[in-house]
Amino acid sequence: MRCFRRMCSTCCATLPGVASRVVRARLDEASESALSLLMREGRNESDAVRTALVEAGHRRSQRSALAEEVRRLAADPHDVRERNAVMADMDAASGDWPE
Repeated sequence: MRCFRRMCSTCCATLPGVASRVVRARLDEASESALSLLMREGRNESDAVRTALVEAGHRRSQRSALAEEVRRLAADPHDVRERNAVMADMDAASGDWPE
């Protein structure tokens, strides 16, 4: 009895650093325009989408960190006193608004 090795017609390779999750999305006009802009920079569709997601995530985390800092400062009695003192000094130094 002879044993034959079956050859596949496809080659699979795992690339380090490349995620295997596939995401599908229907693009509206604004998304299509943004994708085209990123692709004009020399990226393929996958790279453009990954870049956009990473950049959007980074911006969102920065806004969240800034909002948290604002909440923290607004709740800090020392900061509130200092802010009120600065505002009072600015009011005293400014002239009246002409009518």
